[in-house]
Amino acid sequence: MANSSGLNTTGILSRVTVAAITAALVATTTSAVAAEAPTPRSADSAQSAPAAGAFNSPAAAADAPVNALYGVDSTGFMYGYVPNGTGGLDSRMFTGSGWEYTKQLTQVDHDADGSSDGIWAVTNGTLDYLAWGEDPVRIGSGWGIYNKVISTGNLGGAAADDLLARDNAGKLYIYLGYGNGKVTSRTLVGAGWGAYTQIAGNGDLNNDGKADIVARDGSGVLWLYKGTGNYKAPFAARTKIGAGWNMFNNLVSVGDIDLDGITDLIARDTSGKLYRYSGTGIASAPFKPKAVIGTGGWNTYRLMF
Repeated sequence: MANSSGLNTTGILSRVTVAAITAALVATTTSAVAAEAPTPRSADSAQSAPAAGAFNSPAAAADAPVNALYGVDSTGFMYGYVPNGTGGLDSRMFTGSGWEYTKQLTQVDHDADGSSDGIWAVTNGTLDYLAWGEDPVRIGSGWGIYNKVISTGNLGGAAADDLLARDNAGKLYIYLGYGNGKVTSRTLVGAGWGAYTQIAGNGDLNNDGKADIVARDGSGVLWLYKGTGNYKAPFAARTKIGAGWNMFNNLVSVGDIDLDGITDLIARDTSGKLYRYSGTGIASAPFKPKAVIGTGGWNTYRLMF
């Protein structure tokens, strides 16, 4: 894992512009509010936390999303890594602190330009939206009922990214994004999703123009769920990718890492090594063989997004 706090952009391909921007971060200390379903709340209840630097990497039109990979360690420090132009990640950049109580973090793109506009964060049962360079907005309470909250792209057919949330009973819900950080009421995707220990995705894996996800079950089998573009039934029936994925303790996608225009998958093994699975755009074999992009130390991060 790179230890430099600087940002070296000399290796970035010409279609990627790395912008240094400021993000206002949130770390609330309010007790979680139990609710059957999260309910909206006004923004005036949000509390500010230390400001931090952040950056993103806009993709060219029609390409897969291109974003930095972020990690949060046990002390609440956040670091970001941009693609380095040769299939790996550049040296890490400190982007803030105050995240030690946050349970879920995910990037979101509101305008379909291939670059994240901010993040959704779940802290002490509340969901906040933090646009890069703007004040945080409280979206709702009761989000402590979910053990997985992730944005995997535009699943409902509109321009903005949507939000998936899985509860402790294994039910998966979709919240459609309005494009400003706020979300609609939830719609049930289905039950049985508690079988999966990892869920990841950010873009199109089978070249049909719709966002897809992958999910790993308890036996280590990885499955592809092709997106339909219909929020009432956002995924087609699953297809098997392969076995042996239990060697990894984290799967995450931020889009295109090797900058070939196709969404990739990042995997961390139990020894702390980081790998890139480059996307192929083919549903029957969506990933190329793994390539090491971090030789160790990546287990320092309790959250990666």
